[in-house]
Amino acid sequence: MNTAPLAWILPDWPAPGRVRALITTRQGGVSTGPYGVPPEGLGGMNLGFGSGDLPQAVSENRTRLRQLLPSEPRWLKQVHGAAAVAAEQVTAPVEADASYTSTPGVVAAVLVADCMPVLLADPAGRCVGVAHAGWRGLAAGVIQNVAAAMRDRLADPSAELIAYLGPAIGPSHFEVGREVLEAMTQSLPDAPAAFVARGDKYLADLFALGRQALAQAGISGIHGRFECTYSDPGRYFSFRRDRVTGRHAALVWLEQA
Repeated sequence: MNTAPLAWILPDWPAPGRVRALITTRQGGVSTGPYGVPPEGLGGMNLGFGSGDLPQAVSENRTRLRQLLPSEPRWLKQVHGAAAVAAEQVTAPVEADASYTSTPGVVAAVLVADCMPVLLADPAGRCVGVAHAGWRGLAAGVIQNVAAAMRDRLADPSAELIAYLGPAIGPSHFEVGREVLEAMTQSLPDAPAAFVARGDKYLADLFALGRQALAQAGISGIHGRFECTYSDPGRYFSFRRDRVTGRHAALVWLEQA
């Protein structure tokens, strides 16, 4: 494989060597305008076909990404839900917001632009997973579902897993209504601790909610950069900030043992 651009994220987590993971940033592609890198609006690594970008630009960006991977990513049709699917069974995008695999060379992937990408692995390097975790997915249990699916694959309901939380909209910028607090509290009893009232709205901490969901799934080894996509327009796309914007990818796979 070629080398990933220095601007991209190679997760720093205690996963075994055969576990490979990558999170793209805004840099390293050919997209322009709102999908490029400010201030010039060039060189954007937008990977989302549904974003409004030129299809040929997204295709070229995906081609560049593919050169770094052992196979074509198993892209999903993300719907802000909680379904987790086996990546090796995805031959065309299916409605799901998480996937997992124990098959070497199969690349599990999600697209994000403020929602939190969550990478998962078991410390023995037998199974990996990834989830697209916005507030709706967190409230619906997407993290718990993919963790349970991975443990089913391992035939061990108590298997240890570790997690890496990628960049997402930070708690200073994620303003939501009371309905979000109520929805989160139904699935995560400690959710109110992740909300700060601001007038009739709230500021929500996706990272804290993600840690609560991981704890509920029995995962204590939690790692990440906890960077805010909204706060860094030169590095990250942000739907909340710009509305018209690109998508990053979070990918994880296993190499041959």
